[in-house]
Amino acid sequence: MSTPDHVDFDGLIDELAQRHAAAFTREDVAGIVAAARAEIEPGSHHPEFLAVLVARRARDLLAERAQQEGRADHEVLDLLFVCEHNSARSQMAAAFAEHLGAPYVRARSAGPRPASEVNPLVGRALAERGIAFAAPFPAALTDDALHAADVLVEIGTSLPAAAGRRQVRWDIEDPHGASIDGVRLARDAVEAHVQDLLTDLGLPVASA
Repeated sequence: MSTPDHVDFDGLIDELAQRHAAAFTREDVAGIVAAARAEIEPGSHHPEFLAVLVARRARDLLAERAQQEGRADHEVLDLLFVCEHNSARSQMAAAFAEHLGAPYVRARSAGPRPASEVNPLVGRALAERGIAFAAPFPAALTDDALHAADVLVEIGTSLPAAAGRRQVRWDIEDPHGASIDGVRLARDAVEAHVQDLLTDLGLPVASA
């Protein structure tokens, strides 16, 4: 079977190299992806599934090689936190996830209807927890972000379910318009939920 032109194996190599940077170089990953392709491509009759099948096999081969060679491998999980306006709760959740879960997670946030700016009290509330927060502009939720997420956390909003991805929902009140005390309440709830999530994912949780 010929390889479809649209299959981005370089992108797959880059993604896996980032996820497994603790144990493998990009060259290692490129070789493993090539081995996966050599196994999958000749017998595949569904080119539309080729990228998924190769990615799955490459992940298995990486895990097998790490175990055989005693490498301290861990896969970096992509966490996407979503709240309606991406102005407070999801921003704080991503900040806590990076702070408590590094280097095992990569955290991002977005919103279906992003606000024009992040709640200015968020940085102050996070600083009280020892987190330096350079407020990015609220980000719009995109299909690419959803596709890349291993875990999707919906905070006060609901999104369609997707196969192959874990989705969880947190009911945390939006602190929009609240005083610093209200933002602190939301912050504390977010922090507790992030700690529980990392524990549920089997990841080490750093000291806050």
